[in-house]
Amino acid sequence: MTASPARAARPRVVVIGGGFGGLAVVRALRDTVVDVTLIDQHAYNQFQPLLYQVATATLNPGDITWFLRAIRSNQKNVRFLKGKVLRMNHVAKTISLDGGQQLAYDYLVIAAGVTTNYFGVTGAEEHAMPLYQRLQALELRDAMFAQLEQAAINGKDQELRIVIVGGGATGVETAGAFAELRNNDMSVTYPELDPKRIHVTLVERMPSLLGPFHESLQEYARKALEKRGVDLRLNTAVREVRADGVVIGDEEEFLPAGIVVWASGVTAHDTVKNWAVPQGRGGRISVNDHLRVEGLNCVFAIGDAAVEEGDRALPQLAQPALQGGRFVGELIDAEIKGTTRPAFRYRDKGSLATIGRSSAVAEVSGLPRLTGFPAWVIWVTIHVFSLLGNRNRLATMINLGAKYLFWRHSQNAIVGETPAIIEQPRKKFDATS
Repeated sequence: MTASPARAARPRVVVIGGGFGGLAVVRALRDTVVDVTLIDQHAYNQFQPLLYQVATATLNPGDITWFLRAIRSNQKNVRFLKGKVLRMNHVAKTISLDGGQQLAYDYLVIAAGVTTNYFGVTGAEEHAMPLYQRLQALELRDAMFAQLEQAAINGKDQELRIVIVGGGATGVETAGAFAELRNNDMSVTYPELDPKRIHVTLVERMPSLLGPFHESLQEYARKALEKRGVDLRLNTAVREVRADGVVIGDEEEFLPAGIVVWASGVTAHDTVKNWAVPQGRGGRISVNDHLRVEGLNCVFAIGDAAVEEGDRALPQLAQPALQGGRFVGELIDAEIKGTTRPAFRYRDKGSLATIGRSSAVAEVSGLPRLTGFPAWVIWVTIHVFSLLGNRNRLATMINLGAKYLFWRHSQNAIVGETPAIIEQPRKKFDATS
């Protein structure tokens, strides 16, 4: 009987990041004779487009996360390693992790994603709440309910405000969800509070919302948010974030706010500076038309973490990561087999954003521009289908259905823990003062 080749002879592919792009690479190598190591700081993949639904009490965090080790159930040439990459040595072809491990690679794919960009705004990192990780979504949800419980006891006559910074898809979707929570549920769940005293403000430095979308869809989103009572501050920059609010605009107006949600942009992780890779705009890793890192033949970068110069620079969305990951996996397979592939070509399948119940905008390849209920149906279908795991798809479909089929979803709100509330003594009116 002929002995099988030694495992050490198999090319070693290391993939950093278990997001859309990283998993696309791994899956593209399913039938390739390689040993794949998938590395991520977290043991799970998170579906970032629905994080705001966790923050607004519609979805469980488990509905949008998937155990990364489960990938071995359908693919035996991959193993998962939890850790943070600290350094890279591209001469020795090794990477070092925070746990002390050192891994050798023949091919390295960087799909590490990005992190929140505060653009140097004073106080933003200290006081604003980003919405880019599962834990951040849970912190925002619990902060919201904590403030509502506090107000129900001690602040019945006070004004409450949530400020969302950033008018992209995340900002628009979050503002719409908070507004509907106030408009549709507050009278039942918090009868002590006057909904008119609860304000949702969205601040965007550009003159319109949803910058990448067509003007007609931008206008629809604006009107849909205003219809829901969102206070829009367009053409307005945030100058400072404080513990009790934000300073905005050239006139430096102060808006008191209990919560400031930062949805304004992303940038490369600081650790990328230690990875010995060239960086371009926004700190993203510079790649060529084959998504190969400039100057490094066996190193690739994809998704949000990578950028090609000129008009081939891609948006930081799921589709570029998915398509780029699939391309790199197939390219590695081709190189191992001694063949070549043409340059990467991105196919824009369109963009989606939802404003609330039965309200969304859609620019989908092959379809006319859509708004309202048809766009919302497409948004729900694509997002549910894109989730990993049938349990997650079913749970998300049920939870979203419970919210959108019935006008109120207060009976199905998914809440966490809030601190104990101590009633504060009320000041007595002194007629002599």
